Amino acid sequence: MQTQLVINGERRGGSDGETVDVLNPANGDIVATVACGSVSDMEAACDAAAAAQKAWAKVAPRERAEKLRACYQVMIDNKDMLAKLIVAEHGKPMADALGEIGYAAEFFRWNSEETVRLHGSVGTNPAGTAKMIVHHPPVGVVLMVTPWNFPAAMITRKMAPALGAGNAVVIKPPKETPLTALALADLFENEVGLPKGLINMVTTKSASAPVKAAMDHQAVRMVSFTGSTPVGQTLLRQAADRVLKVAMELGGNAPFVVFADADLDLAVEGAIAAKMRHSAETCTAANRFLVEESVMDAFGEKLAAAMSAMKVAEGGSEGAQVGPLINQEAVDSVDGLVQSAIAGGATAVTGGAPLDGPGFFYPPTVLTNVTADADVAREEIFGPVAPLIGFTTEEQAIEMANDTEMGLMGYVFTQDLARGLRVSEQIEAGMIGLNRGVVSDPAAPFGGMKQSGLGREGASEGIYEFCETQYIATNW
Repeated sequence: MQTQLVINGERRGGSDGETVDVLNPANGDIVATVACGSVSDMEAACDAAAAAQKAWAKVAPRERAEKLRACYQVMIDNKDMLAKLIVAEHGKPMADALGEIGYAAEFFRWNSEETVRLHGSVGTNPAGTAKMIVHHPPVGVVLMVTPWNFPAAMITRKMAPALGAGNAVVIKPPKETPLTALALADLFENEVGLPKGLINMVTTKSASAPVKAAMDHQAVRMVSFTGSTPVGQTLLRQAADRVLKVAMELGGNAPFVVFADADLDLAVEGAIAAKMRHSAETCTAANRFLVEESVMDAFGEKLAAAMSAMKVAEGGSEGAQVGPLINQEAVDSVDGLVQSAIAGGATAVTGGAPLDGPGFFYPPTVLTNVTADADVAREEIFGPVAPLIGFTTEEQAIEMANDTEMGLMGYVFTQDLARGLRVSEQIEAGMIGLNRGVVSDPAAPFGGMKQSGLGREGASEGIYEFCETQYIATNW
């Protein structure tokens, strides 16, 4: 198990000798102790990335693409090992962990194909006096700050297009789940043969000073962040000092709209996928269930039956469907929202309190009679709780769906395709699942509107986020 910082191809401890314990959220036991990086370690990582990037940018696109394709294959070849690491440090069920590795690896395969399709243009200016050449060079060194809920995918979704475009990266993995990230660095350097210094990883227990040091480093020209909106706002303010390019995938408050004409069984199936995958700790998770009043009881009963039947257990146990939350703070946060809703008149049809015993488990919970202004409907839950809120008209549903500063994901269920498309277009979110509970795909643009982020990851747009645009005027 790799537990050291990765700087210029070397594995080393933190310069100040500090360490970080990684806990198994299913029982609270220490899984591993990893090195804790300092400001000087982060600066060394940025220096290494700057040196490696110049040579990497000159490598032919096809050669870079083949390296990315090899990264895909090595992840698939080692999927069981990587999934076990995810289960150990995150706690999600093994099926979800394996699914994450497949999803994470696909970003390398997709971007290996995009790497050789970075298009420019040549044209004549309107006056006919010059030729205009436009191309897309790499940004340079990219700082990446990733969250704990997808230990592999949130890294590869950024790393693959960044490397494909010709950049070097410095990654600050989450202190809760650093083991998967460090294992990926080993695989990519030792088995794929990526150049030393191209990927640098600095784990740290306190991110603010090392991240600020990286953003102040002369070589760093971009920061790509996935995490909460408040932290994203802080990074945006810091990025302004050096006018860094930014890509931000921030918080969500996804509405899940169920119309009376929906196939309720399909809607419940979609709800389970949208809410409960990866132990419900996803930014795209359905956060508010807006249900037309005439089918509220029927949908609520079906959803409660489906959620209460899910097996809550340690992620590696057979048949586990819901693992623990990441830590005790997460349990307290989720339960605080549930108890506040109940105090405001809501009813917990199933679940509604933390489970006894070791680990940070919270049961699947369905809340009825929730008001639209309840905290559980205004804040990102990040846990297995489904608050049900009624509506009576299409216009009201749209208004309620958009009554948030967030705009990452939305879900709409109806058998009327025209209505579904009409409502989807009016929901202020970067992504919509129409009669689907799973939306994310490496070939599709991932990102949000409003306070849910800036820029897009995935699709053809994703690799251009890590490029500049240069225009050259000439004659011939």
